[in-house]
Amino acid sequence: MTASSRARATGGRAFEEDRPAPAFLAFHRQTWREVAHLLVNLPMALVGFGYVSLWLYAGVALSVTVVGLPMLALGLSGSRGLGGVERGRARALLRLGIEEPSPLRRHRQGRGFFPWLWSALKDPVGWRATLYLFIRLPWGIFTFVITLLTVVLGWPVLGYVARGLSNADRAMVRGLLSPSSELEQRIEELESDRGVVFDTAAADLRRIERDLHDGAQARLVALAMDLGLAKEKLLEDPAAAARMVDEAHGEVKTALQELRDLARGIHPAILTDRGLGPALSSVAGRCTVPVDVSVDLASRPAPAIEGIAYFTVSELLQNISKHSGARTADVELWRAEDRLLIQVRDDGRGGASTAKGSGLAGLAERLGSVDGLFVVDSPEGGPTLVTAELPWRERAAG
Repeated sequence: MTASSRARATGGRAFEEDRPAPAFLAFHRQTWREVAHLLVNLPMALVGFGYVSLWLYAGVALSVTVVGLPMLALGLSGSRGLGGVERGRARALLRLGIEEPSPLRRHRQGRGFFPWLWSALKDPVGWRATLYLFIRLPWGIFTFVITLLTVVLGWPVLGYVARGLSNADRAMVRGLLSPSSELEQRIEELESDRGVVFDTAAADLRRIERDLHDGAQARLVALAMDLGLAKEKLLEDPAAAARMVDEAHGEVKTALQELRDLARGIHPAILTDRGLGPALSSVAGRCTVPVDVSVDLASRPAPAIEGIAYFTVSELLQNISKHSGARTADVELWRAEDRLLIQVRDDGRGGASTAKGSGLAGLAERLGSVDGLFVVDSPEGGPTLVTAELPWRERAAG
């Protein structure tokens, strides 16, 4: 049977099977993204160069007047925005992992026109974005022409040309539009840490106010009322007055104990007088789980670091008492060069986490605010190991 008869017998399937596969453009999709980026360079460069030329020349020429400096500040803010567009284009087409720089920071003198003007004029992100937009025009023309000619005439080497030109683009974006290295990121971290410190201090003040209002203050008010009633009954019913005075005496003891506990929660006297070793031993003695405390410190750190270490261990031991179901626990503190290391272990049920909203998350934020670290290793079923690090700062003399 001939090929034509076989094709007729199979309804044309043989012809269809011999048909070649559809033709396609044999380049990876990333190559086409890079080609698109290089072709779009020219219109984006025209927009950026025109914008910078408009406000920069006008702002410099008018800088001797009242409108020159505000024009420069607004122009820099606009350059920031165009820099953000270019970063987004690089992320989408060049697959470049680049972070956004931190927002424009106000001058420390506060809000208002002049603090904003001063902050905008000395904004390094805005000036680097301006430089990027200003020098892009010749590069945009070059990449547009070379890429277009390669697409039309140099098809076999298109992938290599696109990759080389887009790598140069990646270097420009990294060099001029990325955050200002580690310094800017460090400033942003410190600002975030300052917010955490303020929030923690405000929460502590609210806790102290609540404890005073609901605890000792309420007892002292009741005590004053009881003593007033006892004074009225002193001549009429001395026995009843004596019972009321006795009850008032018990209220005084309870109020004093609550005030002692509150003072211990603010800053325990034993920590101030004797240091971390005795203070943590006292905390461990109040824990419902037997705790072994080991403190290996040749000297005492600064009071702020000492206080954070004390309250960190205290809160961890409270969590062990309330939630762990442990039989034993141990606490270790030691110094390693310029770090104060804390480890708290227990043999409880595990499952502890620094998920948002938990007490451990608050501890992690508090330690982070002073350049500390907080790591929880607590698999389900236990055991739990919490490691904390604090920077060692020497105690001031006297």
